[in-house]
Amino acid sequence: MMKFLKDENGQGMVEYGLIIGLIAVGVIAALGILGPKVAGLFNKVSGTLPQGE
Repeated sequence: MMKFLKDENGQGMVEYGLIIGLIAVGVIAALGILGPKVAGLFNKVSGTLPQGE
């Protein structure tokens, strides 16, 4: 039983999973904040380009 409690093989994977989860939350938050600004920039640029025939 003590050997099972001292086993830490899965601990590293859990830590990597938490780090990846936090990065994903940060990326989603950044896209939520910057998304409308980037979309507005693309709309502005596409409005100034000449239309093709």
